[in-house]
Amino acid sequence: MKFVIIGHDSPEGSAKRPLHRPAHLERLKALASQGRLVLAGPFADQSGSLVIIDVDSQTEAETFAREDPYTIHGVFQDVEIHPFTQVLPDTSSDA
Repeated sequence: MKFVIIGHDSPEGSAKRPLHRPAHLERLKALASQGRLVLAGPFADQSGSLVIIDVDSQTEAETFAREDPYTIHGVFQDVEIHPFTQVLPDTSSDA
C-alpha cells in the first residue's frame, strides 16, 4: 500500500537540512533499492518535503517517518502521513 509522507519544515529547517541530508538520503536510497520508494523530494517553496513509499501498513509508514533523520533532528516540525491510491499513471500489471 502506498503512503504519502509530508514533512513540514521547522523554522530552523533550512539551516538543519544540509547537516542531516546525507543520512536522510541514505535511508531513502535503501528503500529505493528495495523497490519501495515511489518518489521523494523537497517542495520548491522550501516549506518541506514529499515522500511516497510503498509499505505494508500505516504503522510501517509511521515508523519510517518517525525514524527519519529530518524528523529526529528537527528539520521537520511536523509530519503528515496519508494512505494513497495511485490512479494515474496506471501502474497495475494488467493495464
